Formats: sequence, structure tokens, C-alpha cells
Amino acid sequence: MPLSITRRSILQQAGGVAAFAASSGALQNIARAQTTNGEDYWDLVRRQFIFADTAVPMNCANLCPSFQSVADKVETLTRVVDYDVSFNNRAQFNDTLKASRAKVAAQIGAAPDEIALTRNTSEGNSIITNGLNFKPGDEIVIWDQNHVTNNEAWDIRAKRFGLKIIRVALPRVPDSDEQVVDLFAKACTDRTKVLTFTEVSNVSGLKLPAKKLAATARDRGIYCHVDGAQSWGALALNVHDTGCDSLAASAHKWFMGPKEVGILYVRNGRAPDIWPNTIGYTGDIKVELDLQNAQKFETLGQRDDAAVAALGETADLHAQIRPERVQARVTELASLLKAGLKDAGATLVTPEDPALSGGVVVIEVPKENQKTVADTLYTKFGIAASTSGGLRLCPHIYNTRAHIQRAIDGVASMRELIKV
Repeated sequence: MPLSITRRSILQQAGGVAAFAASSGALQNIARAQTTNGEDYWDLVRRQFIFADTAVPMNCANLCPSFQSVADKVETLTRVVDYDVSFNNRAQFNDTLKASRAKVAAQIGAAPDEIALTRNTSEGNSIITNGLNFKPGDEIVIWDQNHVTNNEAWDIRAKRFGLKIIRVALPRVPDSDEQVVDLFAKACTDRTKVLTFTEVSNVSGLKLPAKKLAATARDRGIYCHVDGAQSWGALALNVHDTGCDSLAASAHKWFMGPKEVGILYVRNGRAPDIWPNTIGYTGDIKVELDLQNAQKFETLGQRDDAAVAALGETADLHAQIRPERVQARVTELASLLKAGLKDAGATLVTPEDPALSGGVVVIEVPKENQKTVADTLYTKFGIAASTSGGLRLCPHIYNTRAHIQRAIDGVASMRELIKV
């Protein structure tokens, strides 16, 4: 009997047909709305998410809600696996893994064999931190605002292997890209082996000129790794154009995809320089050091097949909306938010100039008041924020102008608490 079960019958048993219809419907709705302009279009996009207006997410730097169709697909395909855990049934996910990898690669300007599907940015960063070869005395240049997984993680590697970590501090609002590049370049010596930075800071919102920094590293024969946790899904990326050697990112942040799925881009020709950290079941993947592609970093043990498959669904939705349109909307909402917060008496940590910032918006709040401000914003105004770096608000395409105004009104109501 089990051998005669078809994929369609499994879906029916799992209650999945409706979910797949909803998934297809999301794509069709967004596709039909391409001629819709202004807020009507973004209102349709907002309806692709299930959060209530009493708990509006504005903390993309930590976690975004998934598109409803993506969450539905994860649930459905999890049931598909649980209904029949045989190798025979799970074989169908081999194709969806390849399809997901190809789709996300295309959207960031990479080749499929330059992409490893990891679990998150932390894992991708760790593959680079722990995988590159060093000798005592080698130097690593990092931004002092790097995320802990691309910051303190280097301290641990340095302590173990006798490396030297050079941290670059930047002005709160740099004068120009050239000033940023010059400060990083001055930190590099003939012993520098890696230059690594978070493209958009999660604690200040400052965006670095990734392409220019990568060119600086390349001209000096230095490996360049980018933490793209605050970039993928918010910015229209092209890693070949950027010129970095590797980039790590997570689907659960700005990409609005499934949880515990990420990407590690490794430029063709660089994979042989990096030792894999985890050797799980390899299957058809060979992990010899000289392997030219990034798949050797994908031997991570048992995967969540449903989540990996749903990554492709997320990529389809981004393709329908278009990454450049997403970036423009994020910039629009972040600019609106910054202007309103400033008028409300807040002191911005994040540069006002969109060229110097992404979607992360941070204002100063005395440390002793940060939790109270964030909690009040959530309980009284229904806006979920974070206390990283002060008060952090990160609007995305599922947010409306009304959401932005509520956040501004909430901060304005706490003028005494946000005074520094």
C-alpha cells in the first residue's frame, strides 16, 4: 500500500492541497498587482503576512515574519515528510534543494555552485572564521561594529592560533565612502590576511561601501568576507559586482523566509582555501579541500527539508515584487521613520542620508530606560522593537505608513525617557 501512495495523495492526507493553493495564490495576487501603484500595492503585500495590527513587527535586524505562503509550505511539507519518512518519499526534496539554491543564487548575482545552504548567518560566518588557513602573527582587520559572530568569534580564533585582530572604528556619520575606505586601508598591513565587515550595522544602521572595500582588499591580495545579515532581502545584491570572496546571510531576517535556513556565498576559486567545519552525511557531496564549489560546506547533517524547499517559495515572491522595489520601499519607510523620530525629539544614531544607511534605524535612549521604552512601545502602541544600540526600529515591506506613524507617536509620547 505505501508504495502506491503518490505525492498528491500524501498532500491530500496532510491537508496540504489548500496550503499549496494559498502559496500559488500569493504569487498570483502579487503578480496581478504589478500595475497597482502606491500604498494600494503595499497594502496587498502586507496582506501576505498573518501578524495582527496589535503586534506589528519592526525588528528585522533580529527576526521577520515569513510570508504566509512560505509558512504554509513549511507546515505542509513537514507533514509530507512525517507522513512517509522513507528515502523513497524524501528523494523528492533533492530537486527542491537544488531549485532553492539556484533561485537564491540568481537573485544575488551568483552561480548555484557558489552557494551553500546553511542554517543562518552565524554558521556561514563561522565557516569562514574557522575554515581559512592562518599562521601565527597573521592579521585580521574587522569593523568594530561587526556582529558578534564576525567580531568576538575572531578573538577566539586569534587566541587559539596566535593571530592579531585589528578593529576599525568609524565616525558616527562618515564624510564619504572614501573616508571609510581610507580608514580600513590604513589598518591593513603586509600581514593582513582577511578584511571582514558587516555591510549594514545592526547596532547603528550605518551602511558600509561594500564594493569599494572589497576592491581595496582585492588590490592588496586580502580575503574579503561580508556579513550580509542586514542586506539580503533588504538590498538588491549582486555579489559578483560587489567583488567580495564570501558573504553570509539568514533567511529569517529581511528575506522573510523560513527559519533556520541561510546562505553562504563563496566565490568560485575560493572554496579550496577554506576547510569545512562540519562533516555530516556527505551523500553525493565530496568535501576534499580542493573542491572548487561551495557545496562542501553543506554537509551539515539532517536538514529541515521543508524549510529548504520553502526557501525557493520565498525567492519566487521576491522575484515577483523585485529586489530593487523592495530596497526602494525599505529606504522610503526608513527615511519617513527617521524624519518623524527626529521631529519627535529623538537623537538619531543612524545617518539620515539613505546612501549611508539601510533599513536599520536606531535612536539614542539612556541605557536605564531602554527596556521601558521598548516595552511601552509594544504594550501601548503595538510596535515590536529592540534595544540594540539604543532603540532600534527596522521597517520592511509588510509595514505601512500607519505603522510608521504609530512608532513615531509612541516615541514622541516618551520624550522624557529618550532624553540623553
